[in-house]
Amino acid sequence: MHVKFCGFTQLSDIQTATQLGVDAVGLVFYPPSPRAVTLAQAQILSTAVPAFVSVVALVVNMPQDELVELADTVPFDIIQFHGDESAEQCQQLASTVNKRWIKALRVNADTDSAASVRAQIDEFAQAGASSILLDAYHQHKYGGTGARFDWSLIPQDSSLPIILAGGLNPENIAATLELPIYAVDVSGGIEIDKGKKDPAKMRAFMKAVKRDRWQNATPSEPSNTSS
Repeated sequence: MHVKFCGFTQLSDIQTATQLGVDAVGLVFYPPSPRAVTLAQAQILSTAVPAFVSVVALVVNMPQDELVELADTVPFDIIQFHGDESAEQCQQLASTVNKRWIKALRVNADTDSAASVRAQIDEFAQAGASSILLDAYHQHKYGGTGARFDWSLIPQDSSLPIILAGGLNPENIAATLELPIYAVDVSGGIEIDKGKKDPAKMRAFMKAVKRDRWQNATPSEPSNTSS
């Protein structure tokens, strides 16, 4: 299982996360979010990310000119489209800056089924997405709500690797290990305050997911063995 920690605003938090073996770090470029960072902040934060750890730029309905400026300024690896972008728009925007991309789908238990989620995933797969992220639906928010959706709506035969988000934390993450998913994405579940991570929660989360890596580790220090 791969792990993405999202919503970083502190350099020390990124350093801790990468020492613990996180696979990807997410930076939020959506000004209304309490976890949003500026381009200048993102430049500094990205310097703490070592090779082989992906930097993911989370954007929400970002205009093309702003995305181009972002790509020219911040060294990120993957775009996470987290707004109302269509498959065609995602493909066009990502090709403009020559980046791989993933799309977040907000799953609504009142209107969605496993079949409808699968159909949406297929649409983005055909447009060239590298993975799909499933998050909880909220009428007025584009993510970061801390809410969990009905996991029975996760399709078993997805055409894209699935990243699960929404309401995850060190206490419930073990329940995801048998789901048909490729990765998990957490933000609020490892925080002291919005945008400020809790080292103990980050460590507990990683220990629960990367169990093999932590077999010989002490409670306070990550193991140096690979997962």
